[in-house]
Amino acid sequence: MKHAVIFCLILLSNPIWSQAPNTNAIKNYSINPVPFTDVRLGDAFWKPRIATVQQVTIPHILQQCEATGRIRNFENAAGTAEGGFCSAFPFDDSDVYKTIEAASYALQVKKDMALMAKLDALIAKIAAAQEPDGYLYSWRTIYNKSDEATRAKDASKDRGLNWAGTERWLKTDGLSHELYNLGHLYEAAVAHHLATGKRNLLDIAIKSADLVDKTFGWGKLEKAPGHQEIELGLVKLYQLTGEKRYLDLAKFFLDVRGYGDEYSQNHKKVTEQNEVVGHAVRACYMYSAMADVAALTGADSYVSALKNLWNEVIAGKVYITGGIGSAGSNEGFTEAYDLPNFSAYCETCSSIAFALWNQRMFQLTGDAQYIDVLERTLYNALNAGLALKGDHFFYPNPLESRKNMERTPWFSCACCPPNMARFFTSLPGYIYAKRENTVYVNLFATSETTVKNVNSIGQTVPVTISQNANFPWEGIVTIHVTPEKPNTFQLNIRIPGWARGDAFPGDLYSFAFREAGSVSIRLNGKAFPTAIRNGYAEIERKWMPGDVVELVFPMSVHQINANQLVEADAGRIALQRGPLVYCLEGKDQPDERVLNLLVSTDQEIGTQFEPELLGGVQTLSLEGGLVERKTSPMDAELKSMRLKAIPYYAWANRGKDYMIVWLPIEVRQARAVE
Repeated sequence: MKHAVIFCLILLSNPIWSQAPNTNAIKNYSINPVPFTDVRLGDAFWKPRIATVQQVTIPHILQQCEATGRIRNFENAAGTAEGGFCSAFPFDDSDVYKTIEAASYALQVKKDMALMAKLDALIAKIAAAQEPDGYLYSWRTIYNKSDEATRAKDASKDRGLNWAGTERWLKTDGLSHELYNLGHLYEAAVAHHLATGKRNLLDIAIKSADLVDKTFGWGKLEKAPGHQEIELGLVKLYQLTGEKRYLDLAKFFLDVRGYGDEYSQNHKKVTEQNEVVGHAVRACYMYSAMADVAALTGADSYVSALKNLWNEVIAGKVYITGGIGSAGSNEGFTEAYDLPNFSAYCETCSSIAFALWNQRMFQLTGDAQYIDVLERTLYNALNAGLALKGDHFFYPNPLESRKNMERTPWFSCACCPPNMARFFTSLPGYIYAKRENTVYVNLFATSETTVKNVNSIGQTVPVTISQNANFPWEGIVTIHVTPEKPNTFQLNIRIPGWARGDAFPGDLYSFAFREAGSVSIRLNGKAFPTAIRNGYAEIERKWMPGDVVELVFPMSVHQINANQLVEADAGRIALQRGPLVYCLEGKDQPDERVLNLLVSTDQEIGTQFEPELLGGVQTLSLEGGLVERKTSPMDAELKSMRLKAIPYYAWANRGKDYMIVWLPIEVRQARAVE
């Protein structure tokens, strides 16, 4: 079957590209991010981070995929090498696919012939492992062609037949991850094709997708994926090829749900779900796919359900760091307000999935509250998952440590490292967005992009938008607006909730002292008061070359209180400055026992930038008291000391340590000791 390939720009955060030509006049998101390939990043905070991912993380992950047998699995499946399944999980193919996707994003920004050749060699192994009808799942192919001794060895593994079953698709709606793997294959194939123009991986993906379409659907095999992901990959394949069967199949995999368990969100029809339950990554991948399909098909019932689900998360199931999924037992959600700190799971992949979902909710609605939450997750829970050096990772991201946590170079279940790599390489695509005659500035980073706008008389005029900022350390952001010629359009600049005195949407978290310094907006050097609507300062005017908007955000240090129903945070405060949540780590204190500290809420907290610490960070300085001896249930002898708080994302970059985010406060006047 021939597939007409539609060339378009693609990015992880935006599976719908309005600039792609399409003769079918399909529906689309009304708001679309500016692709990361069109954003030139010069930011002192994010540019080095992304460079580390490109130069260190991606090569490191490729090496780990080789060393742990993930790549060898394809060779064994193809018969070019001998042996059984080499790695721990039947879904380990997906780590290879995600790594290819991350490398392809890097190639879209900067060509690298050596990396391209390495990917071609890897793709050849994947092609050889694909069965003639398009089936691709190395565990099963190896198992089916192995002798009895090898079968017995593979089957004895805890996750062998128990997860994958004896036949194709037998446990699709369970733990086989056959369809999950393929979703990541499809995303990688689209990214690789757009980076290189080659079809070697794309043809593998299309052959696979055609088999899945032949197998699944109404009146065929009516099963839902046990781990959502293929829906996102199918949407991307559809957008690239224009093959509507792929979009229909993505919608089928959503609509067929409703006959299984809560763990994989299969307990109700997706449009009837109003409570977030089960595995957090599965949930947010599904919600992201629902948003995509809603935008493409006009399924309004999806949108209504998504808003209810998002509100339910925000009301009681998200951490102050933006992490989600409090329990390790299901890597996911429990009851509202059940947010323990020491045992907080907050899987790195769930932070990425939560960011993807929030991005799509913004695209559906144009409401800045979704970007506010995305920003919180990005700078804190998500960013903490990757070590500053780029080759060690966190799987869970707790808010308290007793010297029991450290980043590691790899995991037996290694979903998080390649997920981090593919997210960060496409990060510039979250900064700007466009809807018809409106340009959005969503995140603040030194950067530049050129977009085409349509003014009131229907002319297409290129407009260059550039930012200069030392964010998140300083609150001054200068935006230069340079249309090719005078042009009327609307510039929407997000005014973060934290800059307006709101710690978080809803009442789960609030600033102890709500008064925040006013946000200053100046246009061409003159004060420019403007109303804030949906979280944006909206400036509609005839823009001239050389126009400059300057914003000054208050960068106060805020004390945060949690809702009284969050028992884990009762009698405690957290600290935030700008979008960053802070923590105390033992190494920075006169005494490392930070879990034994009390702090007063009645004090001025100092701040300074320390360029030599943890790659350069803004630290906070405050007074605290170390509990030396309890004299009664409500009284203690305290040793006064000056404390230093660091951004949460930077903790555990110096080895195991004590760490705490939510600081106990003095309830009574404790007696000081020398």
